[in-house]
Amino acid sequence: MSFLKKFFTNVFHDGQIHEDQSSFEDLSEAQLDAHLRIASYGGFSLTDAVRPSFDLQVVPSAGYRHDVYKDRATGVEIPVIMAAASSDTMMDVFIDLLEPLGDQVDVVLETSHDRNSNGHDDLYREHIDAPVFKSILYDFEDMLLNDGCTGIAVLNPNIPLELQFDEHKLLIMYGQELGEFEEILNSCGLRRDQDIKFITEAEHVHSSRDEFHSMFDELKYRLGIDEIY
Repeated sequence: MSFLKKFFTNVFHDGQIHEDQSSFEDLSEAQLDAHLRIASYGGFSLTDAVRPSFDLQVVPSAGYRHDVYKDRATGVEIPVIMAAASSDTMMDVFIDLLEPLGDQVDVVLETSHDRNSNGHDDLYREHIDAPVFKSILYDFEDMLLNDGCTGIAVLNPNIPLELQFDEHKLLIMYGQELGEFEEILNSCGLRRDQDIKFITEAEHVHSSRDEFHSMFDELKYRLGIDEIY
């Protein structure tokens, strides 16, 4: 097994990597190591969770854009805001974005720790008080920021709005009324850019560590969830 294949098998799970056209394919160990050590581009700092392609098909940057999600089954279109924040402000932005969801929320933990291919499992917890939930998030801040196998979604079916903090550490907001989310993004220093590209829109790799898997299990326990949804 080549170093690169062993590297992806043991350390990374692939995001949108296709070996016949991967920018990582012909790299030496030194080149790969140097690329993975790059933690910032301009003023934008990455978490440890994900890295862009070696040829930088997308250069990570801060900002947000409006989009539309179309449900294939129903044809219903749902407005979306996608945002990226620098790692030094990311958790605070996420916590601030919880405000429009109200005082009690439902939580979905997303995990791909036990998967060898694309996709993830969802674990659901209904009706948790928002202040309690925020306190737990801060206790697991390191894992939530730096584990490329963990994502979290928060929703209030009674509004309805949904906020995702996904495995790529993007912030994604769904709902018919997204104005309050946008105000928060602007107050956090993020600006709308309809031309912004996100790391998910090109080849990229995810990173995780064994201790994050253990911490994920502890987070499940703290949230009182243990069933796959």
